[in-house]
Amino acid sequence: MAKELFQVLSPSGEVHAELMPELDGEQMVALYRHMVRTRAIDTRMLALQRQGRIGFYGTCRGQEASTVGSGAALEPRDWVFPALREGAVLLMRGYSLEKYMGQLVGCALDPTHGRQMPCHFSSDEHNYLSLSSVIGTQILHAMGAGWAARIKGDDVVSMGYMGDGATSSTDFHAALNIAAVHKVPCVFVCQNNQFAISVPFAKQTASESIAIKARAYGMPGVRVDGNDVLAVYRVCREAVQRARAGDGPTLVEAVTYRQEGHSSSDDPTRYRDAAAHDEWMAKDPIDRFRKYLLLEQLIDPSIDAEIDAWAKDAVNEAIAVAEASPPPAVETLFSDVYAEAPPHIVWQRDAVLGTDTGGSAEGAFPL
Repeated sequence: MAKELFQVLSPSGEVHAELMPELDGEQMVALYRHMVRTRAIDTRMLALQRQGRIGFYGTCRGQEASTVGSGAALEPRDWVFPALREGAVLLMRGYSLEKYMGQLVGCALDPTHGRQMPCHFSSDEHNYLSLSSVIGTQILHAMGAGWAARIKGDDVVSMGYMGDGATSSTDFHAALNIAAVHKVPCVFVCQNNQFAISVPFAKQTASESIAIKARAYGMPGVRVDGNDVLAVYRVCREAVQRARAGDGPTLVEAVTYRQEGHSSSDDPTRYRDAAAHDEWMAKDPIDRFRKYLLLEQLIDPSIDAEIDAWAKDAVNEAIAVAEASPPPAVETLFSDVYAEAPPHIVWQRDAVLGTDTGGSAEGAFPL
């Protein structure tokens, strides 16, 4: 499957019945709801960035099937090491939408106290590690967590996400090589969205695919239609099960398309072919899955409208809560660095808060 494109759901909404994953109607509608909510978040947050209400945003628009389908393949005990466009996976794991918006706004609701750029979500409770803006580093982190789980005998799998550009990094080579050698329980998911910022995929590699690179490392590689949520789920679920059974890692290439810019700082019209863009827009993952659900009568137009309204209302309510929240408390400037604050940090904190808890000015302003 390293060269062929695995597909369950055709663009017209029909399925290859023999390839369907084990999902009931309720589970499929839940996937659809997650996809619709993800797009609602993207639409509103990009607008907020343009209005100066948040500083930065990277959308998932066009990649909802890849993100939601892969995230649904994991168990709650598994670990997620995201790139830029996997925030929906954190919400699928039960993270609060208000905290999610709080991180984007940088208010007191943000568990990281406004210290991270927007979209750099993190939650130890949900086994979701913050992305790094350094390209590719999370691939090694995912491998390391999986290797630790194997050594400890923990029945968990780690999933490391990346874009096509990250496959050119040295961390990609190191992570896949070590993972294969030690049969690490890890699934590497490359969301090949055709552009590493402005570099087109054709200039990223001369290989026939990303998935085919897995052969050199001694692991399976699967190339899947990343706009087909059912295909992504099935491929990733099988890869997770394989890893949990002790059979080692898998490289999944989800072939998809980034409908917006790399981030809110990017103008994709400067490097993107308009005709190719229009072709990909006709393959929209939400439209495709909606057609299937309507054909199978799992939803009807009224239910679809209710889902759309639910998503937009939930997002707008969470934004209102986050924007009404105060900034992070001043004392958080001095927390989360040391297990026990040293005297010079205590002195600095006292100076800011107007307290006296016995700190020392010695070393308070190190060169």
